[in-house]
Amino acid sequence: MARAYWLVKSEPNKYSWDDLVKDGSTHWDGVRNAQARNNLAAMKIGDAVLYYHSNIGKEVVGIAKVTKASYQDPTTDDDRWLVVDLEAARPLAEPVTLAQVKADAKLQKVPLVTHSRLSVMPIEKAAFERILQLGKTPIRG
Repeated sequence: MARAYWLVKSEPNKYSWDDLVKDGSTHWDGVRNAQARNNLAAMKIGDAVLYYHSNIGKEVVGIAKVTKASYQDPTTDDDRWLVVDLEAARPLAEPVTLAQVKADAKLQKVPLVTHSRLSVMPIEKAAFERILQLGKTPIRG
């Protein structure tokens, strides 16, 4: 079972879930927000990550896992910025929309609702599992 749970956001026209599946894995680069960077720094190998399509779709579409803990973002010389490596694990059986998350009483405190502009955010285990339930996706280790 994962140690911690996260959600990352990507615009599907820039890097979609299908792109991650096709590539198999990627480093999660380009984060330029201090709070999101601190969340990347806290990620550990084996952590589970919900993959959210922002702007277009606005829905959770897949589950990834962290395969390499944080290191210097290779897209910049500024050593403040970090990446982690992510690997596609499995898609959700049905996408879970932002509207569904906002309408669910059990998900009112998730950062996707309370800090909607944050691109990398922690998710409590219960909220992670609830999103999988909404997506008709089995919970497994």
